[in-house]
Amino acid sequence: MTAITPIDTLSVQYLASEDISTAASLIYQAYHDDPVLQNMLSYSEDDKSVYEKKLRSLIREELSSFWQEKQPLIGLYRNDKLKGVACVFASNSQLQAQRYWHWRLKLMLSAGYLQTNQLIEKEQTIRDALKEQGNYYFLAFIAVDPRFHGQGFGRYLLRGLDDLVKSNKESTGIAVFVTRKEHKVLFKTEGFTSFKQLTFNRVDGELLFKSTVSLIE
Repeated sequence: MTAITPIDTLSVQYLASEDISTAASLIYQAYHDDPVLQNMLSYSEDDKSVYEKKLRSLIREELSSFWQEKQPLIGLYRNDKLKGVACVFASNSQLQAQRYWHWRLKLMLSAGYLQTNQLIEKEQTIRDALKEQGNYYFLAFIAVDPRFHGQGFGRYLLRGLDDLVKSNKESTGIAVFVTRKEHKVLFKTEGFTSFKQLTFNRVDGELLFKSTVSLIE
């Protein structure tokens, strides 16, 4: 998906390996204040550095797992520079909630045993809720360079994901879990509908789903 404007060119394409570190930075900035992650990774105003170290480790290990398993890492490029990223996995992939043993070991050493199990439990709960959807995609992370917020880059990235979903004839759609009101508004205006309310560690969120049928219509 490519768009040409009088000033620059925007394109949505698979992430290049040399952009992984930039993608990690964008995701870190986007999810630093995520209430679920703050709760699970024991955020404390008295020592933010501990939380931030755990969050960086989580993002690093997640990106590594996506890359190794060849799950979609989608980049939004502006004039060939990465400005947004979306991490998606197929429900029938090997990226199960239990993950690989080395992923769990690394994350336990960096984020902690309890936090790792809470994250795995969260993912398994979401998978169980979506089981009836069959083969779907799940949007694990989406982030846009903060300097370009409010300029439609997030919407452009989501529409690029529509192309990914439609290209897989076996896919039933794409799901996402959100906790912030403004994010719910964004996704719902892009065709996502409410699927199920979920609560993790006393943090309420909403599971949204966009069916393949709605993309074709």
